[in-house]
Amino acid sequence: QVQLVESGGGLVQAGGSLRLSCAASGRTFTFSSYSMGWFRQAPGKEREFVGSISWGGRTAYYAESVRGRFAINRDNAKNTVYLQMNSLKPEDTAVYYCAAGSVERTPANYVYWGQGTQVTVSS
Repeated sequence: QVQLVESGGGLVQAGGSLRLSCAASGRTFTFSSYSMGWFRQAPGKEREFVGSISWGGRTAYYAESVRGRFAINRDNAKNTVYLQMNSLKPEDTAVYYCAAGSVERTPANYVYWGQGTQVTVSS
């Protein structure tokens, strides 16, 4: 069984920073073989792509709304992917999810999902 566990969410003022972590585990899950993605979902809205990173960590992709403010990296030795969020805006408020299996922007392309962590940005 594969588990993805996000952490690091919380309440932050606009302009602040947070770093989310997503720790992966599972007896048959080889983290270093999976591309990873981050998504977010605000109340009443569809889940949207935030960014993704290739299995080796060499290539990252970002939604236009976060490019230049957010950064994704991974530590395959720790089975963990990170989302560094800077210059946060109130519109970044959402539940953030990590997912495994693709670098694509479509949620259906991902195989495994975490339970999500809440990020709230106050104005």
